[in-house]
Amino acid sequence: MNPQKRRQIFERLRAANPNPRSELEYRTPFELLVAVVLSAQATDKGVNKATARLFPVASTPAAFVRLGVDGLIPYISSIGLFNTKAKNVVALSQQLLDDHDGRVPRQRDALEKLPGVGRKTANVVLNVAFGEPTIAVDTHIFRVANRTRLAVGKDPETVERRLVKFTPDEFRHNAHHWLILHGRYVCVARVPRCPQCVIADLCEYPAKTRALPGMSARALPLRPAVEPEGAAAARKRPAVAARKASAAAPRKAARSAKG
Repeated sequence: MNPQKRRQIFERLRAANPNPRSELEYRTPFELLVAVVLSAQATDKGVNKATARLFPVASTPAAFVRLGVDGLIPYISSIGLFNTKAKNVVALSQQLLDDHDGRVPRQRDALEKLPGVGRKTANVVLNVAFGEPTIAVDTHIFRVANRTRLAVGKDPETVERRLVKFTPDEFRHNAHHWLILHGRYVCVARVPRCPQCVIADLCEYPAKTRALPGMSARALPLRPAVEPEGAAAARKRPAVAARKASAAAPRKAARSAKG
């Protein structure tokens, strides 16, 4: 994919959602860290439902240490892998108290030393809490980057490196949000919603969905939702020419008959 097309993709995503934000609900960097750790192999909706009950009870590292693993589990038992996550959250809370005065560090290395925190989680915290231009590659972003050919790679780290390398600076801070939301709601795993996609004409995925269930391809033509300037007028020209030709035909026939 060439640089011009990459820029157009991000321009359209920005036009559709100028101020994207995380769908996880949090008030502080620590609450965000906990929410991201809990979100592994879980939905943001499910995590938000759990933390709506949890954060009023515990919202600081000290409060989580006091709550303990057994006290935390009832609040997060609706989330997958809750036993392991409870142990990690309590352990990282203790480590924050011991090594960082109870504050979430702004350094990647320090974040990745916390229990339950890998590169993806660290990238989310750095981006969302601290405004760093990191790009966390989850399953949605991995799919979108490879399908569109925006950044092709066989593993998340390769995709991340290529996205960071090829994404224009002005889009890098929000790229994570735009791509994850696009993968979550449009470029979904089983039947991507190509007819409703704002970058369908720029995407290089060869097996685009031509029509969605219950809607014909004719009803949902594969065009970008935000069309390039002049595209609509260009489509009208052949129809206008055809109508003019149709209207002129009887006059020509009449003149021929008179001659």
